[in-house]
Amino acid sequence: MRSPQELQFRLRQELANLRLYAFPPSITSRTQAPLKNLPDPGPVAARLVASAYAKQVARAAELVRAGRIPLLGRELVTGKAIAWRRDLESGKESGLSYFPRIPYLNASIVGDHKFIWELSRHQYLVAMAQMYLFSGDASWVRSIEEILEDWDRENPFHRGINWSSALEVAFRALSWIWVYHFAGSAMSERGRARLIGGLYRHGLHLEYNLSVYFSPNTHLLGEAVALHAIGRLFPDFPRAKRWEDLGARTTRQQMERQVAEDGSHFEQSTYYHVYALDLFLLHHILSEGGAGYEEKLARMARFLSAVCGPDRLLPMIGDEDGGRLFHPYGEPGHFGRATLATCGALLGSGEWAYMAGDIEEQAAWWLGERVVGKSCPGRPAEAFLRFPQSGIIVNERGGLHIVFDAGEIGSGSGGHSHADALSVVVRHDGEELLTDRGTFTYVGDLAERDRFRGAAAHNTVRVAGCDQATPAGPFRWKNKPSVKVRR
Repeated sequence: MRSPQELQFRLRQELANLRLYAFPPSITSRTQAPLKNLPDPGPVAARLVASAYAKQVARAAELVRAGRIPLLGRELVTGKAIAWRRDLESGKESGLSYFPRIPYLNASIVGDHKFIWELSRHQYLVAMAQMYLFSGDASWVRSIEEILEDWDRENPFHRGINWSSALEVAFRALSWIWVYHFAGSAMSERGRARLIGGLYRHGLHLEYNLSVYFSPNTHLLGEAVALHAIGRLFPDFPRAKRWEDLGARTTRQQMERQVAEDGSHFEQSTYYHVYALDLFLLHHILSEGGAGYEEKLARMARFLSAVCGPDRLLPMIGDEDGGRLFHPYGEPGHFGRATLATCGALLGSGEWAYMAGDIEEQAAWWLGERVVGKSCPGRPAEAFLRFPQSGIIVNERGGLHIVFDAGEIGSGSGGHSHADALSVVVRHDGEELLTDRGTFTYVGDLAERDRFRGAAAHNTVRVAGCDQATPAGPFRWKNKPSVKVRR
């Protein structure tokens, strides 16, 4: 049963969406690039032009130009004419219906929405904009404009699968913000107007489609962070102040709601912990969240440092979707390194180990030239740490790193948790001895989805061959167990 408050919220939402669908808005903006609330990217690019990071960016950008877009650890062969609403694996393609009518969770109709959405996050356009900064070659900017023009034509406002998830709209908006910050000054007047107009429409969509009742987890968090960023960075937009305030208020509410006292994220997934921490970090950089907010960030960093251990490798406990807030390239198990480096550089703490190369992926672009080249040996050599709210227990000694998961399935539907109570992962001197086999798929194959998140796929026990909980769709559990640590 839905509450009267939820019914009222959804009614307002639907009326607003129908109005925007019938009368798509437009705008002109005077905001100049680069954006004044973010560090100047020019000096950062000059410092990193000969780095291994720049070579990785160049490879990603060149692949995009060749029609082989790097996504989720593979190359998606799109050719020059990108089919924005087609799952290239299955060949299934959805149309341009009003976005709430798209059955995006039904892979038999629309294909695997994950790859469709990831293609339209446009994070590879950020790499192309960085290539412009590294090389000074304006042809990279022309290529970005061509892709954006094609996407805009094939994905009209509020039509089709690429408007079906507000979180995906948020990711795309953040990509466009970085593109504008890095390369907006080199864009043609028409290309700049298209990008600014698109950001304004993305802001309107986010304002009326925050996942307050639908998915109040990292979805709502990502949407709020993006909404705040649009309002903060583009203050001449008509609703900018409202977006900035609403986004900031919602983000702070989610910090209190989603982050436990031990610093763990409530979805019981190490990968989503990195997602959430990156989102909270970016928001803090744009808004200066205050001492209490910084303390929560530090707790999240301590948790991340503990589970990554001396090798700084992220164990894939719970769901892992392959995505990332910024620079989604490289080995997912290493993504926590750039996050810890950003925490250390931002908070001024020597508590978390990071290398100079870890700074290049994220902190340099978010915090500016002053952090380039910084490193920190960090962390004690031995530790026994218990994080009571998450149930995670870490034992580290003499090159041995053990992570016990003695936690319950996550709150609510437990959508990104696995049936992994009492599971253990072990590394010794960088060698993985007992691993968590990860996620494999979300909706592409529901039987495999359940198999990979079931107890039998983890280093734990089953009783009488039964699972620890019963799957109830790809993102829900029923009959969840209660878990208590006795000793």
